Amino acid sequence: MNEAQILLLTTASIAFLHTVLGPDHYIVFTAMGKARGWNLSRTLRITLFCGIGHVLSSVIIGAIGLLLGAQLASLIEIESMRGNLAGWALLAFGLMYFAWGLRQAGRDHAHSHLHAHGEVIHDHEHDHHDAHAHVHDQRAKNSITMWAMFIIFVFGPCEALIPLFMYPAAQQSAGLAMSVALVFGSVTLATMLAAVAITHFGLDKLKMPVAGRRYAHAVAGASIALCGGAISFIGL
Repeated sequence: MNEAQILLLTTASIAFLHTVLGPDHYIVFTAMGKARGWNLSRTLRITLFCGIGHVLSSVIIGAIGLLLGAQLASLIEIESMRGNLAGWALLAFGLMYFAWGLRQAGRDHAHSHLHAHGEVIHDHEHDHHDAHAHVHDQRAKNSITMWAMFIIFVFGPCEALIPLFMYPAAQQSAGLAMSVALVFGSVTLATMLAAVAITHFGLDKLKMPVAGRRYAHAVAGASIALCGGAISFIGL
């Protein structure tokens, strides 16, 4: 096995571990997909869309940095700044979605009132969702959610990719650098899609009570906020 093959094998291994150890790469999509009622196909398409932006942004920054002769430390610092920004953005997005989810759960809470008509007493059940909520286009909501996630993931860096770029740069091998980027991106995207599919089917096996479904949006927001917090405070 020559040096190029060893580098590409190392790249594939690091890309896999980078994705699996970063729960934001898949928990976010599974949680949002379940909360918003996306089927697996749609969830995977959105995961792929965001994943491409996530990987491509780091590839572009790394390529520009190498073309300009930037040092490894400088590129890592840039990626670290992007990572901090993405972590806080994910945390903020999760908290806002959590608050919105709690509000939706309150609106969907059904209760009954007793009414008396002479000797006849009856009750009826209703919720406050239709009484107080405006009718919104569900497609518009999903579109806004998708673009918000995409922007956050574009800012999210692939820090592990930058050091892998340095060997081809030192060897002045543009072809090997492109191979590193292709392998890293392909393995990252494949792992994201596989992890989302596994967690999606795993949640399907859990029998969520009807009352619990009311809090699906809040749970999704909390999950996203935890991922953002893990990035911001733990450095995952």
